Amino acid sequence: MTEMMRAVEITKPGGPEVLMAAERPIPTPRHGEVVLKVAYAGVNRPDALQRAGLYDPPKGASDLPGLEASGVVHAVGAGVYGIAIGDSVCALLPGGGYAEYVATPAAHCLAIPKGLSMEQAACLPETFFTVWSNVFMRGGLQAGERFLVHGGSSGIGTTAIQLAKAFGARVFVTAGSAEKCAACVALGAEQAINYRDADFVEVMRAEGGADLILDMVGGPYIPRNLKALADDGRLVQIAFLQGPKIDLNFMHVMTRRLTITGSTLRPQSDLAKAGIAEQLQMHVWPLLAAGTVAPVIDSRFALEEAAQAHEHMESSAHIGKIVLKV
Repeated sequence: MTEMMRAVEITKPGGPEVLMAAERPIPTPRHGEVVLKVAYAGVNRPDALQRAGLYDPPKGASDLPGLEASGVVHAVGAGVYGIAIGDSVCALLPGGGYAEYVATPAAHCLAIPKGLSMEQAACLPETFFTVWSNVFMRGGLQAGERFLVHGGSSGIGTTAIQLAKAFGARVFVTAGSAEKCAACVALGAEQAINYRDADFVEVMRAEGGADLILDMVGGPYIPRNLKALADDGRLVQIAFLQGPKIDLNFMHVMTRRLTITGSTLRPQSDLAKAGIAEQLQMHVWPLLAAGTVAPVIDSRFALEEAAQAHEHMESSAHIGKIVLKV
């Protein structure tokens, strides 16, 4: 008989209530893949978009949500080298993390940094892959530059603050409460702007403008971001919580030599993701092992409480990451 596992599936497009406990067959690794016995799975905004029917999994990926996990290698497919059954790892997933077992390319697995728990390690892949590839690889952040992060108290935000600070940038953030602003400053932000009380455009222009902005809000923030940039500044877009469409005067882009770019992680090739993993291993994993950078965990839920975890994430009340204990 096929061995079965506990999982949480999306029964139909909708709100958190459509996430339901289920049983699925334990996956078998394909060429170049490993199967992990999951300890913890990270909860991320793309999971909610998939649940709502707005973010389809890549071809061949599991239809179960979940883009990152920590665990122990349970099975190894053909063509896999340097990783063995029993190894403790965290991994970027094409999907399927909300389950007891998940298959993923072996090249997207990273050893758990020394001193970190399985729970902490589950918070690393999706967030650190996203921040490193967008802020440093695509955005080219350099020491001494002024860096503005929108949503500073999110999982992405708390990671971006720490990494940018560690590499010598001046970090500014926006957040929606005094508590969240204080948390961002404690992590290394030079200034936290409560967007309910102050205009980030005015604050950044008073500082000389942002050299780089990381934005996940979109919508009306896009033209305001351009105003907040210094000449030759860069805007990196990674999400659109307030929509992807806006009227925009591109004359400002030309006359001030601005760069607008962005990316999504999940649709990128396995080879591209493996390249990001190599850079993280080289440049970031030593910072995690040294305690210079650490994931910020807001809360944890049982696997079967995935709906409650999504409700909490979408309330935007959290500071840092939300995880499922599998």
